[in-house]
Amino acid sequence: MKKGVLLNAPVSSIISHMGHGDGLCVGDAGLPISKDVERIDLAITKGLPGMLETASAITAEMQVERVVIAEELIEHQPAYHLRLRSLITEIAKCQGNSVETTTVSHEEFKALTGKCRAVVRTGECTPYANVIFYSGVTF
Repeated sequence: MKKGVLLNAPVSSIISHMGHGDGLCVGDAGLPISKDVERIDLAITKGLPGMLETASAITAEMQVERVVIAEELIEHQPAYHLRLRSLITEIAKCQGNSVETTTVSHEEFKALTGKCRAVVRTGECTPYANVIFYSGVTF
C-alpha cells in the first residue's frame, strides 16, 4: 500500500507520467473539460472535496515550477485567492524554491486546460477556483 499523502491512483499515475513543464489542472465543479484531456472526477457533492485541499494533497507529491490562475479569481474571490496564495507559498517553502504565478483571463485559462495532461474535477463550488500546476524537476 502507498505510504505518501496522495492515495488516489489515477492522480498519482498522471503525476508519475508528467515531464518538465507539463500541466495538471485542479478545478472546481463547473469548469468545462475538453474531451481531449483526461478527466479525473473526484467530486462527491457540493464542496467535497474542496479544491484547496485537493491541490494540497496533489502538490505534496508533485514538483511545481509555476502556476496559472484566472484574473477573475483575484477580482471576484479575493479571500479565496489569499488562501490559494498561502498554499502556493507553502509549496515553494516545502520545495525550497520559488513558484512563479501567472494570471490570465478565465477564457484563456479554459483554453490552457486543453493542453494539460489531466484535469482533476473537485466538488468546489467557488467561482473561478481553478489552478494549473506546471511540473518542475527535482534536480
